[in-house]
Amino acid sequence: MLLKDKTAIITGCNRGIGKSMLEVFSKNGANIFACARKESDKFYKIINKIEKKTKVSITPVFFDFSDNAQIKTGIKNIISSKKQIDILVNNAGIAKGSVFQMTSLNELEEIFKINFFSQMLFTQAISRYMSRFKTGSIINISSMSGIFGDPGTISYGSSKAALNFATKTIANELGKSNIRVNAIAPSITKTDMFDQMDIKARELIVDSTALKRPADPFEIANVALFLASSLSSFITGQVLRVDGGLRL
Repeated sequence: MLLKDKTAIITGCNRGIGKSMLEVFSKNGANIFACARKESDKFYKIINKIEKKTKVSITPVFFDFSDNAQIKTGIKNIISSKKQIDILVNNAGIAKGSVFQMTSLNELEEIFKINFFSQMLFTQAISRYMSRFKTGSIINISSMSGIFGDPGTISYGSSKAALNFATKTIANELGKSNIRVNAIAPSITKTDMFDQMDIKARELIVDSTALKRPADPFEIANVALFLASSLSSFITGQVLRVDGGLRL
């Protein structure tokens, strides 16, 4: 129960790493604003199942990170609850791959809009609210693509590199409010993105890790739990590699 009586916001938690964090955080006692792009019966069933099992409160919030008006409505809905926000996990994002000379400006703009600019808009507003309580932990879900310059990752990797830099800068600015800001940079993880990858490219990355396997989403969620909890009370401004010993 590392997060007992804490309130967390998790974006993109209807599947993959976000869904695992929803389960891990609730199991550890956190009440959660569960953010997703669209309403669905499947998502409501997931929430109901977790609530019954863990006895915490999970409030769904729906908005699209490609639409600033929806983001602002989502922020308003969260803050209007007047609950203290202790944890923010910026997990939502999209991935596309193409070599640099074949990457359109539209793709770059789309990726940066969702993976960076909208994350900043959302985090600005939530962090202002968190600052009132003089405590908190913000966790950005980045990627090893933002550290290594792999072929075909110009748009996605650049957006995550920007997020890594922002993590360090925001940490320095929010430290005076006792808000810690860190990023997690996973390597290849068993999510929908894993299934969409070229098999040869996927196998090359897996073979380049010391552990010779992809991560399970729960392994990333457990690192987020550590960073959200008091166990990491003196860690801020870090980009934590969770990559199975990647050697690219």
